Amino acid sequence: MAHNDSYDQHDDDVELVSKSQMKREMTALQDLGAELIPLDIKLLEPLGLPERLVAAIREAKRLKAHGAIARHKQYIGKLMREVDPEPIRALLARIAGQSDEHNAWLHKLERLREKMLTEPKAVEAFVAEHPAVDVQHLRQLIRNAVKEREQQKPPKAFRELFQLLKEQFAQPVQPNPDGTLPESDEE
Repeated sequence: MAHNDSYDQHDDDVELVSKSQMKREMTALQDLGAELIPLDIKLLEPLGLPERLVAAIREAKRLKAHGAIARHKQYIGKLMREVDPEPIRALLARIAGQSDEHNAWLHKLERLREKMLTEPKAVEAFVAEHPAVDVQHLRQLIRNAVKEREQQKPPKAFRELFQLLKEQFAQPVQPNPDGTLPESDEE
């Protein structure tokens, strides 16, 4: 009887996963691995991926035949089982421009632009924080953007104002769209 009690205890610790669920998870890992193939290998270095996986990604870049590529993606998916997928997902999100940090930066600029169009004190505060900005050009853009809104014209000055604000605030560092790291100006 003691044998059955210990058997029941182990059953509570085991989480049963259906075969379909396991297949969905493996397919998701395979798809995630396939997204790594077009990226620059230098971009993957900070992730600390196993050498076998990095070598498989390099090999996949070399392949041309459709069938060989499909088999190799399956192999990469198998190797992905040994890796924590979260850092990879975070990297891919940054590359796609979907990082929370980048979105927050853009929203901050949009809120500041809107505030500058409605509150004169916001313009004064901005000029005090950024003395290098061309104040005359800034005020002209604000006047034109307000006028465009009132007359329901295309938002040319509105967009130019956003570009001016982008120049004043440092953008969060992101990988280039092709997956390479941006070059540093500090060399």
